[in-house]
Amino acid sequence: MTNERKAVGTDPAIKNSNLKRLRRIEGQVRGIQKMVEQDRYCADILMQVSSVQNALLGVSRELMRNHLKHCAAHAARKGPPEKASKVYDEIIDLMYRHIK
Repeated sequence: MTNERKAVGTDPAIKNSNLKRLRRIEGQVRGIQKMVEQDRYCADILMQVSSVQNALLGVSRELMRNHLKHCAAHAARKGPPEKASKVYDEIIDLMYRHIK
Protein backbone atom coordinates (compact mmCIF):
# COMPACT_ATOMS: atom_id res chain seq x y z
CA MET A 1 0.00 0.00 0.00
CA THR A 2 1.41 3.41 -0.97
CA ASN A 3 1.17 6.58 1.02
CA GLU A 4 -0.80 9.04 -1.16
CA ARG A 5 -0.04 12.29 0.64
CA LYS A 6 -0.42 15.46 -1.43
CA ALA A 7 1.33 18.80 -1.18
CA VAL A 8 -0.72 21.49 0.53
CA GLY A 9 0.30 23.96 -2.18
CA THR A 10 2.59 24.15 -5.17
CA ASP A 11 3.79 27.11 -7.18
CA PRO A 12 2.87 26.20 -10.80
CA ALA A 13 5.98 27.89 -12.23
CA ILE A 14 8.28 25.97 -9.89
CA LYS A 15 6.43 22.73 -10.60
CA ASN A 16 6.89 23.24 -14.36
CA SER A 17 10.53 24.15 -13.87
CA ASN A 18 11.12 20.99 -11.81
CA LEU A 19 9.37 18.83 -14.42
CA LYS A 20 11.58 20.30 -17.17
CA ARG A 21 14.68 19.69 -15.06
CA LEU A 22 13.63 16.11 -14.34
CA ARG A 23 13.06 15.40 -18.06
CA ARG A 24 16.50 16.82 -18.81
CA ILE A 25 18.00 14.66 -16.05
CA GLU A 26 16.21 11.62 -17.46
CA GLY A 27 17.88 12.30 -20.81
CA GLN A 28 21.25 12.73 -19.14
CA VAL A 29 20.88 9.37 -17.36
CA ARG A 30 20.05 7.68 -20.67
CA GLY A 31 23.17 9.31 -22.10
CA ILE A 32 25.23 7.91 -19.23
CA GLN A 33 23.83 4.44 -19.90
CA LYS A 34 24.95 4.71 -23.53
CA MET A 35 28.39 5.89 -22.44
CA VAL A 36 28.76 2.83 -20.20
CA GLU A 37 27.53 0.52 -22.97
CA GLN A 38 30.09 2.07 -25.35
CA ASP A 39 32.95 1.68 -22.86
CA ARG A 40 33.57 5.43 -22.84
CA TYR A 41 36.38 6.92 -20.77
CA CYS A 42 35.58 6.57 -17.05
CA ALA A 43 36.40 10.19 -16.18
CA ASP A 44 33.96 11.42 -18.84
CA ILE A 45 31.21 9.21 -17.43
CA LEU A 46 31.95 10.38 -13.90
CA MET A 47 31.66 14.01 -15.02
CA GLN A 48 28.20 13.27 -16.41
CA VAL A 49 27.19 11.47 -13.20
CA SER A 50 28.32 14.51 -11.21
CA SER A 51 26.25 16.75 -13.47
CA VAL A 52 23.13 14.62 -12.85
CA GLN A 53 23.74 14.64 -9.09
CA ASN A 54 24.00 18.43 -9.07
CA ALA A 55 20.84 18.75 -11.15
CA LEU A 56 18.99 16.47 -8.72
CA LEU A 57 20.22 18.59 -5.82
CA GLY A 58 18.71 21.62 -7.55
CA VAL A 59 15.35 19.86 -7.79
CA SER A 60 15.66 18.78 -4.14
CA ARG A 61 16.27 22.37 -3.04
CA GLU A 62 13.15 23.57 -4.85
CA LEU A 63 11.07 20.74 -3.39
CA MET A 64 12.37 21.51 0.10
CA ARG A 65 11.59 25.19 -0.40
CA ASN A 66 8.03 24.31 -1.46
CA HIS A 67 7.64 21.92 1.46
CA LEU A 68 8.70 24.59 3.94
CA LYS A 69 6.70 27.37 2.29
CA HIS A 70 3.46 25.45 1.97
CA CYS A 71 3.26 22.14 3.84
CA ALA A 72 5.26 22.95 6.96
CA ALA A 73 3.87 26.47 7.24
CA HIS A 74 0.32 25.12 6.90
CA ALA A 75 0.94 22.50 9.60
CA ALA A 76 2.37 25.16 11.93
CA ARG A 77 -0.50 27.63 11.35
CA LYS A 78 -3.54 25.42 10.96
CA GLY A 79 -2.79 21.99 12.33
CA PRO A 80 -2.79 20.66 15.86
CA PRO A 81 0.54 20.96 17.70
CA GLU A 82 1.20 17.21 17.33
CA LYS A 83 0.98 17.46 13.54
CA ALA A 84 3.27 20.48 13.45
CA SER A 85 5.77 18.63 15.62
CA LYS A 86 5.73 15.66 13.20
CA VAL A 87 6.35 17.98 10.25
CA TYR A 88 9.27 19.61 12.06
CA ASP A 89 10.78 16.17 12.76
CA GLU A 90 10.26 15.27 9.10
CA ILE A 91 12.09 18.44 7.99
CA ILE A 92 15.03 17.70 10.27
CA ASP A 93 15.19 14.14 8.92
CA LEU A 94 15.09 15.42 5.33
CA MET A 95 17.86 17.91 6.02
CA TYR A 96 20.14 15.27 7.53
CA ARG A 97 19.48 12.90 4.62
CA HIS A 98 20.48 15.60 2.13
CA ILE A 99 23.66 16.50 3.99
CA LYS A 100 25.20 13.10 3.26
